Amino acid sequence: MIQLLTPTHWKDYELIDCGDFEKLERFGNLVLSRPEPQAVWKKVLSAEEWKKKAHITFKGRSATSGEWVKHNKSVPDRWNVNYQNDEVSINLRLGLTSFKHVGVFPEQAVNWDYITSSVKSFKTPVPKVLNLFAYTGAASLVAKAAGADTTHVDSIKQVVNWANENQELSKLKDVRWVVEDALKFVKRELKRGKKYNGIILDPPAYGHGPNGEKWKLEDHIQEMMQDVVQLLDPEEHFLILNTYSMGFSSVIVENLITTSFPKVKNLETGELFLQATSGIKLPLGVFGKFRTTS
Repeated sequence: MIQLLTPTHWKDYELIDCGDFEKLERFGNLVLSRPEPQAVWKKVLSAEEWKKKAHITFKGRSATSGEWVKHNKSVPDRWNVNYQNDEVSINLRLGLTSFKHVGVFPEQAVNWDYITSSVKSFKTPVPKVLNLFAYTGAASLVAKAAGADTTHVDSIKQVVNWANENQELSKLKDVRWVVEDALKFVKRELKRGKKYNGIILDPPAYGHGPNGEKWKLEDHIQEMMQDVVQLLDPEEHFLILNTYSMGFSSVIVENLITTSFPKVKNLETGELFLQATSGIKLPLGVFGKFRTTS
């Protein structure tokens, strides 16, 4: 069954409106206007309403070129937000990067809840969780706060340092930080005979490892999936695969999982989206996830 999922209880985040290749979002007390390539429809709110609400606007369509324009001199370059569900609470430092991102992908909150409930449901006293392509670490911190022994892997040292800042803000400790190409790390863990109760993958369409390794989603994701399923603990496990690629459907993700792990049970697939308060929906990736149940 294909599902459509959106975060429903994150007080520090709100998608206000989207359209004309832009989105208007509130992170904490700040409202940002920035590019969104999938918002191909017209905005619901008027240009005047957007202008009135936005504290900061990213000028430039490209993800690699442009600049943030502040509409008030008191607007900070960095600020913090909180995320919590019924079981965990984490704090995240956000910032205005040169490539339009701010340090978090809000639609992933749906997966954070799945991580929390999975870790909490396991009989293993301290489940081991591996987060690959882990970015600034929200999923890693949620797993840690839920009680997991967490390993965080990303190829960019700066974002791993950012994740460590978020760990400190969240008053957590002992996440294992690894700066390495994700595929190389997985292959090394296989040789070591390691097992994990939870594995999280949020791979980019394109990427580079710390030593120039090249990642292209459609070229490498099958190899990655065949390897990571071998790392899963056979008794208690969960896995989340999330992809943000306009060329990928939930059926592709389903096929990747079932061909790599034919004995999969409780598989759920679907599309993540953000529900704007203006009424429009913004699709932001497809997912596949499964876990053992007691």
